[in-house]
Amino acid sequence: MTKILVIEDEKIIGEMISMYLTDEEFSVRRVETGRDGLEAVDAFGPDVILLDLMLPDMDGIELCETVRRRFDTPIIVISMNTKVNERVRALNAGADDYMCKPFSMQELKARIGAAVRRYKPSLAAPAETAAAAADPDAAHGIGLDLQKRTVTVDGQPVETTFSEFELIKLLFEFPGRVFTRDELINTLRGIDSYVNDRAIDVHITNLRKKLEKNPKEPQYIKTVWGVGYKLALE
Repeated sequence: MTKILVIEDEKIIGEMISMYLTDEEFSVRRVETGRDGLEAVDAFGPDVILLDLMLPDMDGIELCETVRRRFDTPIIVISMNTKVNERVRALNAGADDYMCKPFSMQELKARIGAAVRRYKPSLAAPAETAAAAADPDAAHGIGLDLQKRTVTVDGQPVETTFSEFELIKLLFEFPGRVFTRDELINTLRGIDSYVNDRAIDVHITNLRKKLEKNPKEPQYIKTVWGVGYKLALE
């Protein structure tokens, strides 16, 4: 079960987030101070941290920097501050994503899922799927090595950008599943600050050029018109 640490001193907001994520079958621990948050990171071992920047005992940016120096746990900032410079400060301090209050709980869940897929692939997909993704001879000529973050086609390495690798990894973990553009955007949000529908299409086009024998008639990455994309391995 994916473990979420919520560091939020506003009681109502913290309880709402905790209740929603618990209902969605996450294991949730909530604390209200930065000091308790640091202790919980050690004791609880979260897979994702939700961090409010306005804490009663510690500056949230400093807490983010402290956690990042010791752990690679994904940190999603949740804040009332919508200023661009504050978002930049948080990301530079080591945050992986930034959500402005108020936000949709469904979007929060999607952002958590994207963070888990990037950093804890074994939690985001069944073990056998993750194992197949690491097999360079799998998937009809396409192979992914999650540890080395490499892609191969017929045994030959293919260079991909960070965003391209994240997209093909997601498609590879769930072959045949159709992903909407919004779902693909959520996968890259926090990595590619300019990601939008057009950016997704560009990434897919570039992946096809690198992976397909005929990019204009793709064998693997299929367009599902009006919906999004899927990986076909049949």
